[in-house]
Amino acid sequence: MTEIFRLDPFNPDPNIIHKAAQIIQAGGLVAFPTETVYGLGANAFNSHAVQRIFLAKGRPANDPLIVHIQNKDWLDKIVNNRPPKTDLLVNRFWPGPLTLIFPRKSEIPLNVTAGGNNVAVRAPSHPVAQALLAASGLPIAAPSANRFGHTSPTQASHVLDDLSGRIDLVLDGGECPIGLESTVLDLTQDPPVILRPGGVPREEIEQLIGKVRLATKDKSKETEEALPSPGLMERHYSPHSTLILVENITGNREIAIKKILDHVSQVQQITRKSIGILTVSEETHYYESVQDLEVISLGSLNNLQEIGRNLFAGMRTLEQAGVEIILTTDFGEQGLGLAIRDRLRRAASQIIRV
Repeated sequence: MTEIFRLDPFNPDPNIIHKAAQIIQAGGLVAFPTETVYGLGANAFNSHAVQRIFLAKGRPANDPLIVHIQNKDWLDKIVNNRPPKTDLLVNRFWPGPLTLIFPRKSEIPLNVTAGGNNVAVRAPSHPVAQALLAASGLPIAAPSANRFGHTSPTQASHVLDDLSGRIDLVLDGGECPIGLESTVLDLTQDPPVILRPGGVPREEIEQLIGKVRLATKDKSKETEEALPSPGLMERHYSPHSTLILVENITGNREIAIKKILDHVSQVQQITRKSIGILTVSEETHYYESVQDLEVISLGSLNNLQEIGRNLFAGMRTLEQAGVEIILTTDFGEQGLGLAIRDRLRRAASQIIRV
């Protein structure tokens, strides 16, 4: 049975945190909120506890985990050395949604790193995550707290939908404020490489340390070889509904919206499948005249933070409403737009570029 405790996200009850920390210390699994998404945590030094994460999620062994630490002072416990630019990055972005790739110390079990020699590390800023790390005194290995491949959880209810009965405890700290996973930056390469876009935009990283590269996808061996970072599977973050992404490469949003409306018309003419739309508040009026359409606004086009925060929850809302096909477009590649596009691409069953 999975226990759940509601916490004030800004002032978590120390008694509940102590209980969760004891579970971590004993080799158990605790789901907890971070500023990005909910994580499923285990003692990063305990290979048996880490293995329970993979079993609970149905996660393949070649997909590594992120190790969460309280602050940069914990780095020496888990990494062999600090590559150049480490201090600049951690002083600016930690605690926060930036994961850094370092050479692994032998104390970190190989199942944390999918057998690789590098380890992904970040210090989360969420007060509940910080309290759990402090109380446990341990680095916590934690992927997203969902069944593997499913839409990431940004609310405790999402965790329970996927993992109830599979884990020991859920700390309910409310909605995750960012709603997109962390940016993963590989410091073992020169120049550093963004393996996964996320909560820290590329532009902010480059303003601090200069040019970085964006990893190109190599899906040839992703089912066999260890991946360098979590979140790199070709299909990931997917709702149970079929998601169709109309990718707007021209920058003309009206062209993308017309393509969505044309696709809705075609589907409604030849099938009885229910359709949902993920859009923004400025564009909901385009869909008002279409019957039998579930429309969700993710926020304003001028607020990518709001869109990012609501993206996964919007997918789950349509999924739970029984929608069979979800149509949406992307929101460019500036700022958080790059991370949002990445998640939509990986969640999509089909991509139409216009």
